[in-house]
Amino acid sequence: MTPINILIVDDREENIIALEALLSRNDIRLFSTTSPNDALKIAWDNPISIALVDVQMPEMDGFELVEMLKSNPRTKDILVIFVTAISKEAKYAVKGFGAGAVDYLYKPLDPYITSAKVDAFIQLARTQDEIKQKNEELQNFAIVVKNSADIICSVDADNFRIKTVNPAVETILGYKQTEVFGKSIVDLAVDANRSDFRKKLGEIIKDNRSFSVFEFQFNTFEKHIIWVECRASYHNKTIFINISDISPQKSYQQQLIKSKETAEYGKKVKETFLANMSHELRTPVNGIIGISNLLRKTPLNDQQSGLLTMLETSSRSLLGVINDVLDISKIEAGKFSIVRSPNNLKSIVNSVFGLLKFNADEKNIEFLLEVDNDVPDTLQVDSLRLNQILMNLLSNAIKFTDRGHVKLTVSVLQKLNDKVKLKFSIEDTGIGIPSDQLTRIFESFEQAEEDTASKYGGTGLGLTIVKKLIELKGGDLTVSSKPGQGSTFNFVNWFSVATQPPGEKIVKPDKKLAPFVNTRVLVAEDNMINQFMVAKILKDWNVEVSVAENGDKAIALLKEEQFDLVLMDTHMPGINGYQAARIIRMELEEPMRSIPIISLSASAFEHEQMEALSAGMNDVLPKPFEPQELHAKMVKLLKSKVGVKSPA
Repeated sequence: MTPINILIVDDREENIIALEALLSRNDIRLFSTTSPNDALKIAWDNPISIALVDVQMPEMDGFELVEMLKSNPRTKDILVIFVTAISKEAKYAVKGFGAGAVDYLYKPLDPYITSAKVDAFIQLARTQDEIKQKNEELQNFAIVVKNSADIICSVDADNFRIKTVNPAVETILGYKQTEVFGKSIVDLAVDANRSDFRKKLGEIIKDNRSFSVFEFQFNTFEKHIIWVECRASYHNKTIFINISDISPQKSYQQQLIKSKETAEYGKKVKETFLANMSHELRTPVNGIIGISNLLRKTPLNDQQSGLLTMLETSSRSLLGVINDVLDISKIEAGKFSIVRSPNNLKSIVNSVFGLLKFNADEKNIEFLLEVDNDVPDTLQVDSLRLNQILMNLLSNAIKFTDRGHVKLTVSVLQKLNDKVKLKFSIEDTGIGIPSDQLTRIFESFEQAEEDTASKYGGTGLGLTIVKKLIELKGGDLTVSSKPGQGSTFNFVNWFSVATQPPGEKIVKPDKKLAPFVNTRVLVAEDNMINQFMVAKILKDWNVEVSVAENGDKAIALLKEEQFDLVLMDTHMPGINGYQAARIIRMELEEPMRSIPIISLSASAFEHEQMEALSAGMNDVLPKPFEPQELHAKMVKLLKSKVGVKSPA
């Protein structure tokens, strides 16, 4: 507790000593003087709450001293008690009270009466200080309220009429303060919001809420509509409301929503375009590759075989470009996933090295491979994506190197428990990359120089995909290069050591695929080339084939005839493959309702493949496909119903 300051003024030292002895305690701080002039200075310099003043003093009597204290704003609130030995006549008491005193103590002082009176005035002084402090706080709050940019008002809880409001009402709503006094605050809301606004205020009163936030639209004096945020508090039958104009935030929010919707629409359009492009491009490529496979099985002379090889190479190159564009789009859309499984890392590296060795030999450059002995054999790795990364980096190195060597080095940087940090380095002695182009080479459709594409070919997508794939794997790709001396690409990543051996890989069979027995397949496909190609493949397996060029005809045939399997293209005119599958599963009679369906989709997007499965199809085979892939899926679905002959 803060001590109360008490001033004792008496021209006799012994009286001061007596009072100090009587009043000395922890909750009192005493100041004393025998001089009225010194008393004025003490009162000026210190926050005195109570003054015990002798009436009769030589320099200046007590009445004059008190009059001077009361005349100064700084000391006017001091509680003065006169201490006197003069007569108790009324005229002296009246004079003292007129000067500003609040009470009298008569000499000789009674200790009990003196202590009791001082205690009473100490409590009065404390109360006075609290009131003064509260008044100062109220004045400060009044300034804040008056100058607030928000409308601050008090509302009668019985009728919702405005009792007080600050000047901001004119700035925000255009009303003068006097124009809204006594007006229902509900009337400020737009017509459509008034019922909800009234209901909200009623809930605040009913629940006795100390704080609530809500938004409504208000009408201004000029009949403009603005958005406001109300922060309300209920107390003592009054609702106190702070009202902010949030129209700019709402406008910005609506712009953000509109921009988001536009961006999502653009993304959807892009995905739809890419899905259609995937189908429209991969479908004819599937036909070309399929027909090439069929031609390969016919008698060919050397010239025809060479031309067929070029056709196959060109079609697979085109497919590679299509896949690159789709990979970039899937990565940017966040629909590209890394699937790790136990794999033999050295086998993956050796496989890539073996595939590209011929390219390096053709250019008469040295192709080197170095793998540290302490690289673990089996790691948790996405073999397809690691293969894609290494193929891209090594293919680029060979493409841009005309003399010297290309070297792949795999080394261990660190081992920690069951994890290992590996570094893949692809070093070449090729044309190199200027330092100002090193970041540009990782951008989509960009190459180091403007004439690179014309000299060396390529789309400029390979390194973009590599960088994004490495980042998806949690790795880091760096490059250092000097024009005319070569480049080094370093790829660093952590891998988990696998505790189980890699699963067996499906090897492309060299022997003729086994035929089926008593098997009828319906092919729903709108592309004539693919119709012919799939039908030819199936007939080579002794399968009886019927073709429907759209979903309507496929459903009609299934209602009329019995089939063992449906190969369903997903993109067809009229009823598409997804719709046809749903109709088969829901509307057809058994056994056709449960007929196995394989989706032959040219889409590379996972969500379309998932849609095929959710529509009721049993499996998905993306185009272009190899005949043995289709054969394996058919065997899986038909083995319980149809026998398969062993190859002769």
